[in-house]
Amino acid sequence: MLLDAPGKPLRLAERTLDSGEDRVLIRVRACGVCRTDLHVRDGDLAPSRLPIVLGHEVVGTVMRAAGGFDAGERVGVPWLGFTCDRCLHCAAGRENLCDEAKFHGLDLDGGFAEHMAADPRFVFRIPDAYEDLEAAPLLCAGLIGYRSLVLAGPGRQLGFYGFGAAAHILVQVAAHEGREVYAFVRPGDDSGARFALSLGAAWAGSSDERPPVALDAAIIFAPSGALVPAALRAVRKGGTVVCAGIHMSDIPSFPYEILWGERVIRSVANLTRRDALDFMAIAARTRIRTTVVPYPLERAEDALADLRAGSFEGAAVLAPSG
Repeated sequence: MLLDAPGKPLRLAERTLDSGEDRVLIRVRACGVCRTDLHVRDGDLAPSRLPIVLGHEVVGTVMRAAGGFDAGERVGVPWLGFTCDRCLHCAAGRENLCDEAKFHGLDLDGGFAEHMAADPRFVFRIPDAYEDLEAAPLLCAGLIGYRSLVLAGPGRQLGFYGFGAAAHILVQVAAHEGREVYAFVRPGDDSGARFALSLGAAWAGSSDERPPVALDAAIIFAPSGALVPAALRAVRKGGTVVCAGIHMSDIPSFPYEILWGERVIRSVANLTRRDALDFMAIAARTRIRTTVVPYPLERAEDALADLRAGSFEGAAVLAPSG
């Protein structure tokens, strides 16, 4: 499914795959549909080339041995697809900030396809306990959510603003760690609140409400800058507000007093290979229930539209028929 230009619908097409001997050739079994894909499709994020294949929550089967992977082995491919391995950021273990980094679905063709090829350094094994469709959201919603959770710190009482694909995974991880999650959903979204509670949230309410307790940290998964002041008001002194999205609408001005008290606002940028290894180890130990809504590959545009409209709970996943 090709994106020819931002704002245009994806189109079904056949093309030759660049699958050099140094790359892992993968038959795609499932590919999650991420909000970042929607941002690229709608023009909020500019791809480095066009046309391009979106998709960076890929689960598939290796078609030929390469890069330490055997033919027939099941693997996953995330957002990060290349780093230089030599800059100051890479040397410091912060390859997610590499200026030469490339990303699947933005700079490199991704998984909205029957086949893809990837640099083996950025391909990972998937825990056996997960079926293909349910494993797909782990590759971005899970990984970026996990990095956000780590950067939020060890606090016990956490707020999650926006209860979509990432939050519905991370609430289970946090609950397993003995933490309390206070879930904020769109005003009037009673089903979303019930969904959050069913997955282990201690409380669920509207994003325009104050939680019943002061929070140690808050993670904003929704791409709404207006939630930053709300989250600052909800966290206690010394608390952290983590903006987990790659794109967010402008943050409105707010009084200094809600930042004062050594509160912190920080963003999350991409992921590292270490994040992927650490989170996959957690997913192997902790059986995470992912709620997925399957779509055939040719309905990728419908999946993006439904994501935009908030028409489902959990995560949309494309399932190629080939």
